[in-house]
Amino acid sequence: MKVYFLTLGCRVNQYETDAVRRLFLDNGHVVTEDASEADICIVNTCSVTGEADRKSGQMLRKMARINPETVVVAMGCAAEVATGKVDADVIVGTRDKNRILEILDEFFRNNKGTDLTHESDHTRPGVSQKDEYHDFGTVLSPEGTRAFMKVEDGCNNFCSYCIIPYARGRVASRDEASCVSEARFLVSEGYKEIIVSGIHLCSYGKDRGEDIMSLLSLLTRIDSIDGLERLRLGSLEPMSMTPAFIEGLAGLKHLCPHFHLSLQSGSDSILKAMNRKYDTSEYMKRVELLRSIFPGMSLTTDVITGFPGETDASFRETIDFVRRARFAKIHVFPYSEREGTVAAKLSQVPVSIRKERAKELISISDELASSFARDMVGKPDSVLLEREEDGVWTGYTANYVKCFVNAPGNRGDIVSGTVTSSENGFVTLSI
Repeated sequence: MKVYFLTLGCRVNQYETDAVRRLFLDNGHVVTEDASEADICIVNTCSVTGEADRKSGQMLRKMARINPETVVVAMGCAAEVATGKVDADVIVGTRDKNRILEILDEFFRNNKGTDLTHESDHTRPGVSQKDEYHDFGTVLSPEGTRAFMKVEDGCNNFCSYCIIPYARGRVASRDEASCVSEARFLVSEGYKEIIVSGIHLCSYGKDRGEDIMSLLSLLTRIDSIDGLERLRLGSLEPMSMTPAFIEGLAGLKHLCPHFHLSLQSGSDSILKAMNRKYDTSEYMKRVELLRSIFPGMSLTTDVITGFPGETDASFRETIDFVRRARFAKIHVFPYSEREGTVAAKLSQVPVSIRKERAKELISISDELASSFARDMVGKPDSVLLEREEDGVWTGYTANYVKCFVNAPGNRGDIVSGTVTSSENGFVTLSI
């Protein structure tokens, strides 16, 4: 059969789409880039925000409009937490991706030709049970330059705004040997950069009674693989950045000096309402320790604007904090209600104010990005070649700044040189 894939959301979703794509290919099916000719359209949905949830529903309906004969499959977080009508023939959710072929076989045997668009019968997972990690084995990204590797699933934190623990369940960690085996294979296939990711990466090993040093153990083994040139980390939690962990990171030969340290707000009162596990003082201590060990590192983060209870004063606290932290980039999200979360029951900030604050913070992020890029001028760096147009390559530096370079080479190569200029948060490298 011909199968079409559409992925929404995070890197983990993309990794899982790549894994499911491989399942279909290994079982004799054909992947198509044209939804209109597909026998099966699989939408890997996202539910991290209300907007992502709405877009997921829109894409499911779009697939049916493009090709009324196709079987529409809703996979992923939005499908998992849906409590009402889901516009799909088959609902897989987050916990049955590894069984998708079996589920579709059953569908075609028993239900072909019937309308299975229905009310979701999923119960929210993970609140009171332990989950197992579903290992897809080796997953190759069709991107061909940087390889994403998932090592953990689920989250136990239950931040008051977040639906993901309900969608993904409790923390479940991948076996270390399996991770290392995949990393070795990826390097043997020519990938020079591996990005280690998870739903809550810093919880790796927590389900086994281990602490953050379990993640360091895994990273150390990956870092020692011959042929690897870059090791990059996904999103990290501030309170997991212990001195011992950071010092351990400093011992990794190939670690990229880029850390995405989740913030969400620069106001202590809002952080408490969000059920985050730190305050701004504790966060800043981690930033200062990272900078003392990784001078020149880039620090990126996420911030939510217009969270319930956020006043003009508390928003100004956030602005002051992000300037002091000197982020290289801020991913800004206007707060979005998620049904079933604690925050959705609180008094809401008007949507217009949420968006106005987001716009202001994005402007500040652009200002900070430009400042960081200017500071890179005159310093040695390297870039992973990803896209070429008219002899000019684009890619990312080790500290994850978009870079232009006029140099010979092939996609996936890493070239070194000196940063000679910057503009609008981007840099140019000369070799």
